[in-house]
Amino acid sequence: MTANFAPAFAADDTVSTARRRLARALATAGKEPADLEARILLETATGLAALALLTRGDETLGAAAETLEKFAARRLAGEPVNRITGTTNFFGLDLTVAPNVLDPRADTEILVETALELMARKGFQNPRILDLGVGSGAILCALLDSRPDAFGIGVDLSPHACAATQANLARCGLTSRGTVIRGDWTAALSGRFDLIVSNPPYIRHAEIAELDPEVRDHDPRLALDGGPDGLAPYRLLSVELARLLRPGGVACLEIGWLQGAEVSALFRAKSLAQVSCRRDHGGRDRVIAIES
Repeated sequence: MTANFAPAFAADDTVSTARRRLARALATAGKEPADLEARILLETATGLAALALLTRGDETLGAAAETLEKFAARRLAGEPVNRITGTTNFFGLDLTVAPNVLDPRADTEILVETALELMARKGFQNPRILDLGVGSGAILCALLDSRPDAFGIGVDLSPHACAATQANLARCGLTSRGTVIRGDWTAALSGRFDLIVSNPPYIRHAEIAELDPEVRDHDPRLALDGGPDGLAPYRLLSVELARLLRPGGVACLEIGWLQGAEVSALFRAKSLAQVSCRRDHGGRDRVIAIES
């Protein structure tokens, strides 16, 4: 279904009528969960919170009708909801989703959970955190928000990502404990960190064309393309971790769900103390945890 089939909305349509009509159109186009997506788009278009959509359902759309119609057309044309609203929720934080920057996914929250668990188990105090390929800053913001004693640095080659991270650090009130550097992975770094995290590009180059269009056409190629076999970033990190992790430090790296064995082998070959693979809530390999 394309934007040509998007429903029309009038200023005198009620909020509840508009919600039902939009949910129906989304469901017909296979955009699920349709009712949730309709609610989110309606909240953003009208400025009403979820409860207000229920209690004020008899109110008319007014000037929001035009905005909602544009939102509906964009969603039915395949643009993800988070990119339309410009926001997402990650690990309980409301973050900005910026153009040309990877939209953080819920699966990545297991990386944050794993990192927090390891830091707690090892008794880290005032940890120094490094996020390589920081993107939107979602992982870094979640870690700093969860650990008020931590200080973190994000690194990304993309100026769009650096700007998005800076904006999200400010949005979360974390600018006093977090900063971002534009750079090519570890090239400009020295010193040691207690925790290194990364959600690097790990899609095989030849498989990018086969990705879901909502990923392929809207997330930046720089954040997706992991080289011919999808392992290029992990080869670099397997060398650099020894230089950048302090003794006793830990690293948590997101992986593709079929890459657990290959990525684990790369790091075990470097004689790092412990390498383990953690699964996401769907039961798929998702995070490689490395303890130096």
